[in-house]
Amino acid sequence: MLEIDGLCRSFGPKAAVSGVSLQVAASSFVGVIGRSGAGKSTLLRLINRLVEPTGGRIVFDGVEVTGLKGRALRQWRARTAMVFQQFNLIGRLDVLTNVLMGRLATVPAWRSLPGWWPDHDKAVALAALEQFDMAQFAAQRADHLSGGQQQRVAIARALVQEPQLILADEPTASLDPHNTRVVMDALQRINKHFGITVICNLHALDVARSYCDRLVGMAGGKIVFDGAPETLSASAAQELYSAAGGAGTAEFADKSPVGLAGSAVGQAVA
Repeated sequence: MLEIDGLCRSFGPKAAVSGVSLQVAASSFVGVIGRSGAGKSTLLRLINRLVEPTGGRIVFDGVEVTGLKGRALRQWRARTAMVFQQFNLIGRLDVLTNVLMGRLATVPAWRSLPGWWPDHDKAVALAALEQFDMAQFAAQRADHLSGGQQQRVAIARALVQEPQLILADEPTASLDPHNTRVVMDALQRINKHFGITVICNLHALDVARSYCDRLVGMAGGKIVFDGAPETLSASAAQELYSAAGGAGTAEFADKSPVGLAGSAVGQAVA
């Protein structure tokens, strides 16, 4: 269980996250939705301690994450793998080495720095690539892959960390509708097959409805909706997205999984 209690983060006079409280059960797939600037990305970075909170606390399985330092903090970050919008791969390195970077917390620096990865770790990395139909690209430079392929490599890198929690920050924002489905299918497979909890920031509402078990809507750094996807009405969704400055009604018209390619949101993802 991940428990967030009164979490806050301010940047100068602006509150990016304001009094957020959540409980996230193990093995759930939670979508955090809302307009740009709603506080979604800051929330994920607070959970992973990439950003320090100005108030509140985070507790995971009885351990207060907000109090961790040094080695304990590094271990927490290994247990909470991040998947970023811009992939964060090293383009000049091959795909396999990029995935192996997810094993850095388990391998001594004297082995990883010169590239002396243990055979076991190479096998784990190849198995992760195989999960996402990317094993055939193991020896290829990462910057020679398409955007969708690079994101699958990034997810494989997250998987080899053997995390308990994956935090995906707008993982499909720069992808076309086809690759959006491929990447979201990959995250769903991790969640269902391995039982890993996934918290995924998404701007596209129809994608969130199709893949997530629960939606958390944010506006102005606060939670304004928390419930099952089917309980979010079109009018409530429009109010959520309009809270920071107005959104067109077309964005909420298609709620079906098959509507991704043709809907206004699907076009926005592209």
